[in-house]
Amino acid sequence: MENLLTFSLTVFTGFFAIMNPIAGIPVFIAMTEDADDRVKERMNRKATSTAFFIVLVFIILGKFIFELFGITIPAFKISGGFLIFYIGFEMLQSTKSTVKHLRKVEVNEEIAISPLAIPLLAGPGTIVTAMNFVTDANTIRIDIVILIFAFMCFLTYLSFRLSNVIVEKLGKNVIGVFEKIMGLIIAIIGTNMVIEGIKIAFTL
Repeated sequence: MENLLTFSLTVFTGFFAIMNPIAGIPVFIAMTEDADDRVKERMNRKATSTAFFIVLVFIILGKFIFELFGITIPAFKISGGFLIFYIGFEMLQSTKSTVKHLRKVEVNEEIAISPLAIPLLAGPGTIVTAMNFVTDANTIRIDIVILIFAFMCFLTYLSFRLSNVIVEKLGKNVIGVFEKIMGLIIAIIGTNMVIEGIKIAFTL
């Protein structure tokens, strides 16, 4: 029982460090700035639920999917890292991201799938972390990983849903500064993913 508790805490800490629901708020606000509350709610649900099902599939069928399509973890981390870096760089430049900003709100809902759900929520780091937790794990531990990730998706959903309230309390200037800080952090995370992918690819 104690081992399961320790394992659960490790899994929660790992997922929280990768996803960080609070830190994702500026990204969600930037991506949904032209949408009304009803559209934001749909995008929030779509993004968090999609992220959950993507990671769930990789938890259960990850190794089979990689082998089926000939995908390697280095290639997955490098490509995902470049995309995350690009988004973070545009946040630092205070420009409208061509990845995350489209003119019509109806079309803009598609960004709930990409890049919001993947790679920002269910990115290479999250997927690889989840797969690492279930490697050679028994059924109970696999169930724990799934439940904890579902809880993290719920926390992310709540933080996105309350994003407007948080903005009102903190103010746009503070959010703007925080967004630039997060842009830097996201760019660094993307760079780190690329470096890790290269290290794994060349066994450095």
